[in-house]
Amino acid sequence: MDFLVSWIANTPGFAAPYALAALGLIVSERAGVLSLGAEGFMLVGAVIGVGMILSFGMPPLPAMVAAMVAAALVSTLFAALVVWLKINQVIAGLVMVFFCQGATSLIGSQYGWTNRPFTGLPKIELGPLANVPVLGPILAAQDVVIYATPAIFLGVVYVLFRTHTGLRLRAVGESPEAADAAGIDVSGVRFLSVMAGASLIGLAGAYISVGSAKIWVEDMTSGRGWIAVALVIFARWSPWRALAGAILFGAIEALVPKLAAAGVRLPQYLMLMTPYLATLGVMIWIAAARRGAAPDEPGALGVPHVREERR
Repeated sequence: MDFLVSWIANTPGFAAPYALAALGLIVSERAGVLSLGAEGFMLVGAVIGVGMILSFGMPPLPAMVAAMVAAALVSTLFAALVVWLKINQVIAGLVMVFFCQGATSLIGSQYGWTNRPFTGLPKIELGPLANVPVLGPILAAQDVVIYATPAIFLGVVYVLFRTHTGLRLRAVGESPEAADAAGIDVSGVRFLSVMAGASLIGLAGAYISVGSAKIWVEDMTSGRGWIAVALVIFARWSPWRALAGAILFGAIEALVPKLAAAGVRLPQYLMLMTPYLATLGVMIWIAAARRGAAPDEPGALGVPHVREERR
């Protein structure tokens, strides 16, 4: 029972980066911009969150807000490439990943942030609830980001599906020509959607460094941005399915150290491969289940909009 409770209690901490990154990708891709640069934006959030604490003495929460802003600012380069210059979105996304990997490694080493532990985001114990058997460690001893994640999802879902702003965003992603004919600034909506999505992805990266690891090391996101890309496809661009998928992947990743601590002898590298094997399995299952079905992605995902081509 202790093993099970500990595993479930640790799952939200592993699931939160996947959930927030996937939500950021959904915001961007619902507007028609394929954002493969998630891994890079997560690294930017991770390094800036640490840097704000180590160099400027910021508390963890303001440092994470700064990380969101930094990721959004870096994403303006990607947005300029794909929205204004109409560069292939796959190529631009890959370029952003490599650019951010190099830039964050340089910044982290240049300012001496690498391998310096610090006091990160504390757990919030909700009074007597934290002492309740079984449910206490699971529900009442998490950090503020874990508690805020469902509220963030509620807010984004409300904006996407219950407001005029969300309707405009989804219209741009489905048919930019029709949106343009209706007087919507397609480029402006896409540009801002990329920035908004990148800020959530940056928060995911900052949570890894400030909330979980409490240290910065090079490439510490370890492919989680790519898993988030697969998670969005798994969720078929639905925020709530993405949250459920994030919990699934978080549970798988949380299980690895628990098995090792319990003395289960399994090959180290096989254990490290587990989240990625799960990703491959999910993608194969989706491909088989959706064979012959209508596509779920936004109609204009990855397609640049050139106004002169409007008929």
